[in-house]
Amino acid sequence: MTPEVLLASIPSPAEGVWHLGGFPIRGYALCIVAGILLAIVVGDRRLVARGGKPGQVADIAMWAVPMGILGGRLYHVITTPDDYFGDGGKPLDALKIWEGGLGIWGAVALGAVGAWIGARQAGLAWPPVADSVVVGVVLAQAAGRWGNWFNQELYGRATDLPWALEIDPENRPRATPDVATYHPTFLYESLWCLLVAGLLVWADRRFDLGHGQVFALYIAAYCTGRFWIEALRVDEAHEIAGMRLNNWVSILLFVAALAYLVVSRRRGDRREPTPYLPEASAVAPSGERG
Repeated sequence: MTPEVLLASIPSPAEGVWHLGGFPIRGYALCIVAGILLAIVVGDRRLVARGGKPGQVADIAMWAVPMGILGGRLYHVITTPDDYFGDGGKPLDALKIWEGGLGIWGAVALGAVGAWIGARQAGLAWPPVADSVVVGVVLAQAAGRWGNWFNQELYGRATDLPWALEIDPENRPRATPDVATYHPTFLYESLWCLLVAGLLVWADRRFDLGHGQVFALYIAAYCTGRFWIEALRVDEAHEIAGMRLNNWVSILLFVAALAYLVVSRRRGDRREPTPYLPEASAVAPSGERG
């Protein structure tokens, strides 16, 4: 590669793991942890603004985070089984989350189940909780995508654009071992998630969203960006009718989320006066709801 090309590209980290007293500190894990903390802080502020109490999102996260990580890993392993159970695959590698591989839809699905459990224990209804925490969730995605940068994974097609991402020879696709720069899809998705977060905050204030409408808008908006970003990726993936599985998932979820938004708005659903379940609202002193 010429010096001119190197100056007009994004370098990958020289290393993604540092050792502190023999203990490995992984860039991927740091990005995930930073995203989780960001989601809790932002979600807590938004839930308090909806009538919840400070600290409730952290309690909910005790359920949502581990279930979300489990769901993300399961989705990744199920949709890429050959890497672990095919010829030459290593089944035990399915447990190595630190090496990357968390499918967002599995994380959202099981994470939502965990959030529902945590919300019920706190006497909170799930829809206002989902509407409160989802802005933090998409910001966590924006932070977490930088973990793919540390692992040099999930990049896009080869390109010589000024913002192309440099990939080390051992991490390049087998089809293009001599090509050094690729689309930084991790960066595209991180920036898209920031735009989605801004959209959610604006729409929530402008249209008084409630009953899960902020969450549905997140699904629709994220799927829109994920569809074109996914189309750029070159990592191996299952395809159906010539299109990547995650693109089909994006289409189906976009349609479902949009349909819910239309029906809910026509039904006249607006922001709930309280995030608490009716039975919890009836017994909880009014002064305890933040």
